[in-house]
Amino acid sequence: MFVVRPVAATDLDALVALSAETMPGVHTLPRTRERIAASIDRSIASFAAHVDIPSEESYMFVLEDLETQAIAGTAAIHASAGSNGTYFAFRNDVIQQVSRDLNISHSVHALTLCSELTAYSQLSAFYVREPVRAAVEAALLSRARLLFAVLAPHRFGDRFFVPLAGVTDDQGNSPFWNALGRKFFKMDFLEAERIIGGARNRTLIVELMPHYPVYVPLLPGDAQAAMGQIHPDGELAFNLLTEEGFEADDYIDIFDGGPILAAHKHALRSFSGSQVRRVATEPDEEVNDVLVTYAIGTSDGANFRAITAASPAVENGDSVLLSAEACTALGVQAGDNVVCVRI
Repeated sequence: MFVVRPVAATDLDALVALSAETMPGVHTLPRTRERIAASIDRSIASFAAHVDIPSEESYMFVLEDLETQAIAGTAAIHASAGSNGTYFAFRNDVIQQVSRDLNISHSVHALTLCSELTAYSQLSAFYVREPVRAAVEAALLSRARLLFAVLAPHRFGDRFFVPLAGVTDDQGNSPFWNALGRKFFKMDFLEAERIIGGARNRTLIVELMPHYPVYVPLLPGDAQAAMGQIHPDGELAFNLLTEEGFEADDYIDIFDGGPILAAHKHALRSFSGSQVRRVATEPDEEVNDVLVTYAIGTSDGANFRAITAASPAVENGDSVLLSAEACTALGVQAGDNVVCVRI
């Protein structure tokens, strides 16, 4: 059985090993031990904080194999993007151009630097090891951070977004960056990402990036083709997030042109489909129903836990049937309340 739980200081070595597995340019985790340790410390402090308004809190989760105690993946959610600055992205715009003298009217695709995603809650740092990538636990890890937001709505905003890594080659070269960002930053993509540290709220972004619309037809063909496209390592996350209810149309990343998925929380399955149920360890009557797989979460703080479990449909009653093993993993007992959503 796997459980998703808040990261702990003892997970540092495992997360350093995970970060070494990701491709150059795919920033699911910080690249140095010091930055990973800082992320862990920030997460521990965030879970312990008493929050009235979402701010600089950042919550990191790990997927743990309870049998081996091995860490099989990680995911995070930030309470408020750009909380210590402004979160920058490119907005996809359409500019109408008309010439009455030539009787010409047409639309031009343009990119406009914007800060509209500032204060949205941001999902990030999703990574799952093989062979778990093909298992239901990958969906659990992606969804668990949203279940935490369901249990602790005061810690997050009403809107969420997720930036996904864009197209880069094996050496970390980005055609979108080479066509646009490099012209202003005067450095390679990986060097710029190293300096920025994956952030999109640094002052130097607004100092160097173009403030006027960028006309997409003026970009090279390979840069245009890369816009809104996903790095192969991000396909699993994309599929899970679109199934959740996220959409990718309005924004792209300012560095690699990768898609930014966004949604109001009421459009997400974890919010609209979640149900609070009482834990039962014995069926009230003979169970003949087909079992349904649920992601099940409990606690709105540092004791948060989430697992997958098969139970008779919870929509038919006020309880969810859990095994003793599942109760132990969640730290609950019969009569406790948990939140359930279909995987």
